[in-house]
Amino acid sequence: MTSPREKKPNQKKNSWTGIIIWILIAIFLRWQVIEPRWIPSGSMLPTLNIQDRILVEKLSPKIKKFKNPSAMRNAIVVFNPPQQLIDAGYESNAALIKRIVGIPGDKIEVNSGKLIRNGETVKETWLSEPIGYEMKKIIVPPHSFWVLGDNRNNSLDSHLWGELPEENLIGTALVRYWPINNIGSIRFSPSTNVVS
Repeated sequence: MTSPREKKPNQKKNSWTGIIIWILIAIFLRWQVIEPRWIPSGSMLPTLNIQDRILVEKLSPKIKKFKNPSAMRNAIVVFNPPQQLIDAGYESNAALIKRIVGIPGDKIEVNSGKLIRNGETVKETWLSEPIGYEMKKIIVPPHSFWVLGDNRNNSLDSHLWGELPEENLIGTALVRYWPINNIGSIRFSPSTNVVS
């Protein structure tokens, strides 16, 4: 017969095993499924403010780009800088955030302060002012996205550095968890949100 004292080493071992398993699950979830990020600049104003804390979901970009690329239109995504920005001095592991406005094959241009996609003016309810630049029509290359900040006139984005390779995507902005008074899902708009 064993005494209670003899059982304690096994109980401690089981406790440590449980803790290690939970730590490994948490690391896996952060690495592959969801991770917290913070907003370092005003390029996504007014949708996201400087210092907002958000959760980035990492699975749907991998699924959507294969099953239904058009579902990526208007998604707010976090990504690693493309080569053009790395050449300009950005760290390769930096994380940037913008809105996808064009998927492969889309014809994108900016004319008279408005974004035009495939010949139709896109109604962008998240913008607080008209776009202050013109952009000649481009066709988004295969395996790439065209991304713009919601603060169009103060955003270093595709209109300056070109397309974003799809392999640079980290994930999709899902929910804001800080500040407390702004907790909730991040505003999205359906891809059919078009004014003719």
